[in-house]
Amino acid sequence: MVHLAHQFAFESDMVTADMVEVTEFPHLGQRYGVRGVPKTVANEHSAADGALPEAQFLERILATAGLGGSA
Repeated sequence: MVHLAHQFAFESDMVTADMVEVTEFPHLGQRYGVRGVPKTVANEHSAADGALPEAQFLERILATAGLGGSA
């Protein structure tokens, strides 16, 4: 998921991507309700739990950003 997120960021100036090791930043894990990994957060909202195929991941990101798709 990190690789895909970084690919999206590479392709669009509207996307930034960061990877966070939740054991090193437990306050972020608590803030975003991380119960397992990978956990994708977009615009401060949960976008995806677990690994997804690229097309489904893109759909979730777009839906979370309010740009279509279904969350």
